[in-house]
Amino acid sequence: MNNISTLQDVQARENTLLRNVYLYLIGGLALTAIVSYALSQSESLMRTIVLNPIAMLVVVIAQFAVVMVISGRTESMKASTAVLTFFLYAILTGVTFSVIFIAYAPTAITKAFISAASVFAGASIYGAFSKKNVRSWGRYLFMALFGLVIASMLNMFFYSSTFDFMISLVGVGLFTVLTIWDTNKIVAMNREFGGYISQADYTKLGILGALDLYLDFINIFLYLVRIFAHGNRD
Repeated sequence: MNNISTLQDVQARENTLLRNVYLYLIGGLALTAIVSYALSQSESLMRTIVLNPIAMLVVVIAQFAVVMVISGRTESMKASTAVLTFFLYAILTGVTFSVIFIAYAPTAITKAFISAASVFAGASIYGAFSKKNVRSWGRYLFMALFGLVIASMLNMFFYSSTFDFMISLVGVGLFTVLTIWDTNKIVAMNREFGGYISQADYTKLGILGALDLYLDFINIFLYLVRIFAHGNRD
């Protein structure tokens, strides 16, 4: 719980907000890692949940539903509900991520995680403290994201190892820039509240920020896993 003076001080609120965002983010990533690793170690659970197409489809649909709820209905939620919904998403992601421990070598996973953490930290710190206005990047980033999705879908039908490697490189670059943009957006949204923000809105803003950065980190990690796996094959 934050005191009234903190909620009224834009700069002090920004500092504590970013701290909370990163704490939520770390908690969500830890939960995802624990769930995914635990599932990967259970042959019966992998067979029942992860390797069952219907069960996995249900989980993926649930993931999309939870993201839509957090993104679109956070304002009408209780703060505690928003927090629980975020961690529910982290758990569901852990279920789908469990296949990573089967599909990729531990070395590639470890390298990808360390690299993703380093890249993400640098980008997020830059986004939080840079004086450069990055808000105008938004339309171009979403156009690039749309192009990346289309390219990935095409490669599913006309698979090329070289094209997959190129997509992964572009993906790492794009989500690194999105990390800068999303972190800067958190700072900007805090300042838009001006001289006061309620405790509930403050908590929900932290959850929205954590979700955006969680998705950025996850995508950087996934693309890096593919890059390192490609290197191991070569």
